[in-house]
Amino acid sequence: MDAGSSRIAVRVGPDDFDVGAEIAALQAGDPAVGAVASFVGYCRDEGGRLAALELEYYPGMAEAEIGRVAREAAGRWPLLAITVIHRAGRIRPGERIVLVAVSSSHRAAAFSACDYVMDFLKTRAPFWKKEHLAAGDEGGWVDAKPEDEARAGRWKGKTD
Repeated sequence: MDAGSSRIAVRVGPDDFDVGAEIAALQAGDPAVGAVASFVGYCRDEGGRLAALELEYYPGMAEAEIGRVAREAAGRWPLLAITVIHRAGRIRPGERIVLVAVSSSHRAAAFSACDYVMDFLKTRAPFWKKEHLAAGDEGGWVDAKPEDEARAGRWKGKTD
């Protein structure tokens, strides 16, 4: 596939986003769009233990790396557009953290690409996450979970 023919939008910052508007923009009257797949991630309260999650990043570096992975996805599957929005700063339980939305002519490509990009964001995106506990203290920095690493590993050598 030619990644250059896909529209790719990446935004990182503290602002929330309108999921419906972002998904509508992917279709935007394009008659070639047959499917839009999306994932919205929210901050959990971890059973009442977590008051907030703080995400830090290097501006420019995070966007470039996410854009690189979006282009990889567009090179693996026939995609029309990809939007990735990742919030940073202090995010409270119930608030949105991330949106990955992908449009394609076919659902299988949209689902696979969305999953691929999200697996990257969970394991290798240049974000640092710190927990702020409901008890008032800091819970420390959060690493990728082994199960997230295992999920991301399934893409090595896989083309569909």
